Amino acid sequence: MSEPTARRGGMVWALVITSVAGFMAALDNLVVTTALPSIRKDLGGALGDLEWTVSAYTLTFAVLLMFGAALGDRFGRRRLFLVGITVFTVASAAAAMAPGIESLIAARAVQGVGAAIMMPLTLTLLTAAVPVAKRGMAYGIWGAVNGLAVASGPLIGGSLTEHISWHWIFWLNVPLGLALIPLARLRLSESYGTGAPLDFPGTLLASGGLFGIVYGLVRGPADGWTSSLVLTGLFAGSALFAGFIIYSVNAKNPMLPMRLFRSRAFSGINAASLLMFLGMFGSIFLLSQYMQGVLGYSPTEAGLRMLPWTGMPMLVAPVAGILSDRIGGRPVVAAGLFLQAAGLGYMSYVVTTDVSYGAQLPGLILSGIGMALFFAPASNLVMSSVRPQEQGIASGANNALREVGGALGIAIMASIFSAQGGYQTAQTFVDGLKPALVTGAAVVALAGVATLLIPTRRRAAELAATSASAEPAGSVESAGSSESDSVLENAGR
Repeated sequence: MSEPTARRGGMVWALVITSVAGFMAALDNLVVTTALPSIRKDLGGALGDLEWTVSAYTLTFAVLLMFGAALGDRFGRRRLFLVGITVFTVASAAAAMAPGIESLIAARAVQGVGAAIMMPLTLTLLTAAVPVAKRGMAYGIWGAVNGLAVASGPLIGGSLTEHISWHWIFWLNVPLGLALIPLARLRLSESYGTGAPLDFPGTLLASGGLFGIVYGLVRGPADGWTSSLVLTGLFAGSALFAGFIIYSVNAKNPMLPMRLFRSRAFSGINAASLLMFLGMFGSIFLLSQYMQGVLGYSPTEAGLRMLPWTGMPMLVAPVAGILSDRIGGRPVVAAGLFLQAAGLGYMSYVVTTDVSYGAQLPGLILSGIGMALFFAPASNLVMSSVRPQEQGIASGANNALREVGGALGIAIMASIFSAQGGYQTAQTFVDGLKPALVTGAAVVALAGVATLLIPTRRRAAELAATSASAEPAGSVESAGSSESDSVLENAGR
């Protein structure tokens, strides 16, 4: 059951379908932020209600990612991918037609459910359709599209709101979803995971833990870190997630086998992903406001000026994917993270109330190249660090950690910004932005250090040979199997 059924379409179709689906899910993380004033004008609602139009999506998306991947492994990845696209498309239409702020928040929550089902499966379905030798290039394009969606969310949301209507940030998903549903049905192959039954106790513990943690992180800056609900969410979520880890160590068929983390490749790339998204999301969140609130650009003008950062993945990520096929993903990812850290550090040095665009440009370019070098090889490292039948849950876990990292980044950097500055004047904004960007640069640099923990291609091959010689015949569930299998499939990447 672990192998895909007869292939119905080629690599190109799989790449187009999964990239567009990933773009839709990633875009809706930040696309609403620049539309909030217009939404409030049309639908009313307090500031807290407006924040929930962002938080409702983030919560359901992050909480259900691993569960969505587990459902796909159990009942068919293409089948659940279609379910996810359908739910996401219908919810997008409901959001566009929402008559009030409460119905918009509800539609956003359902959007997150659909995205949580389809997003982790995009990478699994793409992996099944692409030969090993070409996966770096395919992941490069997939990563470029997803990176562009994350980084350009404020630009797309601002442009549609400024020139058409805020409703179109949701209507945009509908024709894309309607086109993808028949294409996915006809052009993607079906595949399954291990065939193990669903882990309901593990699902409840993981979902509850993620809900509490993400709720606390997204509401902390708005409600205050000493708020009873925020503290309850953080402490209860942490306790539930600790329970999930203890349970998964001892369970027979856990949703996320803890033995996967014995692989330095799996642990290293997941730690790097969480830290990278922490630094990147928080930086984009503040810099997009800086360009509009301090430098006076419109949403569209600010987005265009950030293109050297946000658009760079479209140019560099495919090349990064090909490069990772040749020399391995570890050095490419590490170089990308250190470049992005340098870019953020440079931006923290030059930002002032009247800095010229030319002075900002080197930092934007460095950050863009760094982000582009991360996305493609990182996906390759995640998927090659586990066995093929475990790739669904590996993708779900990595995406969940990225979402937690993004929520954590916005929460931490917004708190640093508020403690050191604020929105009162242009100077107070800069006073808060500088230390926040320094923090972002340090965190992304730490992600680069985590990447260096991943075995090199030569070391990975040695581990695989040692594991294979020591492993009893017929044993495929040994503790070290994830690392040895990853090398057999895609050594050292």
